[in-house]
Amino acid sequence: MSFDGIFTRAMVQELNSTIIPGKITKIQQPYENEIVLTIRANRHNHPLLLSAHPTYARIQVTDIPYVNPDVPTKFAMTLRKYLDGAIITEVDQVETDRQIHFHFRSRDELGDTQELILVVELMGRHSNIMLVEKESGKILDLIRHVSPEQNRYRLLMPGATYVAPPHEDRRNPLATPVDLSGLTRDMDRKTLQQTFQGLGADTASELVKRLQDKPQDQWTIIWANFFAPIEANNPEPTIAETANDKTIFTPFPYSATTTPVEHYPSLSALLDHYYRDKAQRDRVRQQGSDLLRVVNNTLNKEKTKLGKQEKELAATEKADTYRIKGEVLTTYLNKVDRGMTTITLPNFYNNNAPLKITLSNQLSPSGNAQKYFTKYQKLKNAVQFLNTQIQETKEEVDYLENILSEIQLADPGDLADIKTELVQQGYLRPKKTTGRKKAKRTPLGKPDKFYASDGTQILVGKNNLQNDQLTLHKAAKTDHWLHVQKIPGSHVIVRAADPSPQTLTEAAEIAAYFSKARGSANVPVDTVVVKKVHKPNGAKPGFVIYEGQQTLYVTPKESDIIARQKKPSVTE
Repeated sequence: MSFDGIFTRAMVQELNSTIIPGKITKIQQPYENEIVLTIRANRHNHPLLLSAHPTYARIQVTDIPYVNPDVPTKFAMTLRKYLDGAIITEVDQVETDRQIHFHFRSRDELGDTQELILVVELMGRHSNIMLVEKESGKILDLIRHVSPEQNRYRLLMPGATYVAPPHEDRRNPLATPVDLSGLTRDMDRKTLQQTFQGLGADTASELVKRLQDKPQDQWTIIWANFFAPIEANNPEPTIAETANDKTIFTPFPYSATTTPVEHYPSLSALLDHYYRDKAQRDRVRQQGSDLLRVVNNTLNKEKTKLGKQEKELAATEKADTYRIKGEVLTTYLNKVDRGMTTITLPNFYNNNAPLKITLSNQLSPSGNAQKYFTKYQKLKNAVQFLNTQIQETKEEVDYLENILSEIQLADPGDLADIKTELVQQGYLRPKKTTGRKKAKRTPLGKPDKFYASDGTQILVGKNNLQNDQLTLHKAAKTDHWLHVQKIPGSHVIVRAADPSPQTLTEAAEIAAYFSKARGSANVPVDTVVVKKVHKPNGAKPGFVIYEGQQTLYVTPKESDIIARQKKPSVTE
């Protein structure tokens, strides 16, 4: 299911019961299209995510950590000016459309009370978030400015009067009683979507399935029962699979068209799980685009160089052919006349089989023989050089593929460490500083913490610099180290000298999850005591060698990994 008008209704009800009344204690814009408002309500802090992302637009309370930029955006500063310390009084939805209004009460610079509305429009690539003065309807600022050339119906710029999106003349699916006139048994989901407001494709398909097989005089009751969990504010958040193996999320089980996969305690928890990987990967692509470009370009150059080197090495296999021709010519010099361009002589290395030899008419017979010996010696000398060069290039390719894998698996907060490493290794130029001002040294990120079923702490390095720091400096010599076999991935440390087999297996699943083999089954993971892990002199960050390892075969499961971020209680 997309975040349609029905899911929006359920989410608005959840937010009203969670964050109302609440006070804004922090306002941040960690990403280009997303705002996070920390709201203190019922003695808890609730990070409210408002996303105007063109693909992942949504509203929810989120537990996923985010990285705030060093310099706040203009929109974030505007929100802080007007909403810092404001009280959120209500969240409402415009009919069953994907338009949500967050109502705030705050005080202006003179101390007078002012009413403000934060309008969130979830409309795909036209999604937007705007702060509006309630009394005047003036737009104070918005996350995405839209010029008159882009939208002739309404002006979406600071200072303009807020105009709602064009109203669609469609029926309210939550009306009591609902108007189902005109619907027939041969209707399809598109008919329902064109007739009723706020129905996504999955919701419309479910309704069609439930109605078509029943008498029409029962349709009104079936319709009302379908939406009863929404009207009663009693959702059952579910992630499900459709018949074509598509994963969707719904506010309650859609039994006619889907198979439930997992239930969640709240709509926000459901969205955190559903978007955790999708949204994070998109954020990393946006914020890490420069890193990806540099690494991909360098990797392509190294692969091209490797191809040329291997081609040159293949050519050295002809070296013995040149030696044989030189020796045959030397043996039969008396049969070679100056000016000849070719000659056929018996090859005594091959039962005197005829051997055709190309000659230069500018060289003497002995000069031609020497020319073949020279080619032979040159190719022979090149073999050792090329083998060394190929090995170095392969190591460079492996390193860059490892970096690429790290970027693809990274959270936005891990990108700073990867950028630092690329600067240290000479792939990126360091940021220039003016005058005597020294560049600030970015502190290295901390490894992620997980816990085994018995409470044993498991640490995970998310990039090469963290891996080196974790394995070579933080881990005790008696701790256990894990890494996916022969595949780019994180270093994992079990903080125990004698971990149980179950703990090692759980740590191996974490190691497999934080590797390029994340989506694979039966992943081989090596484990060994830390004291048997060594870093060769001059090796690149993250590269180590080890011996005496044990190999475990595991299949990582995302839900299990997420669950292990919380330390179990003693009773567990």
